Amino acid sequence: MTTLRVGIASYEEMKARTLAVASGKRRIGAGEPKVWFTSTESFAKILSKGNRELLRIIAEEAPGSLDELARLSGRAKSNLSRTLKTMAGYGLVRLERGARGRLAAKVVHDRIELDLPLPRRRRAG
Repeated sequence: MTTLRVGIASYEEMKARTLAVASGKRRIGAGEPKVWFTSTESFAKILSKGNRELLRIIAEEAPGSLDELARLSGRAKSNLSRTLKTMAGYGLVRLERGARGRLAAKVVHDRIELDLPLPRRRRAG
């Protein structure tokens, strides 16, 4: 498996970065985050204790359907579906059609690294 590198940036910062990359003014470096969150709070919410437990269950038990995952996790299927779609949007899981067309979640990475630069102190003018 691989490591998913994530960063924190405001919407405006992400937009400016995307436009610079699209226009060719900037290249994405090999070690730069591929996934961005708008706040540490949104990052923490996606990787809450319950969601980390969900990722563990998916990785260890490899459930073949959302029904099976709901039974293993004790979560309602509707809540599970919404959570997994959000996680898939951030690249934490991949949703695949399995046996008989049933949707199943697969963990994509075995590690997540947060790239969080701290604000720099401004120099007095």
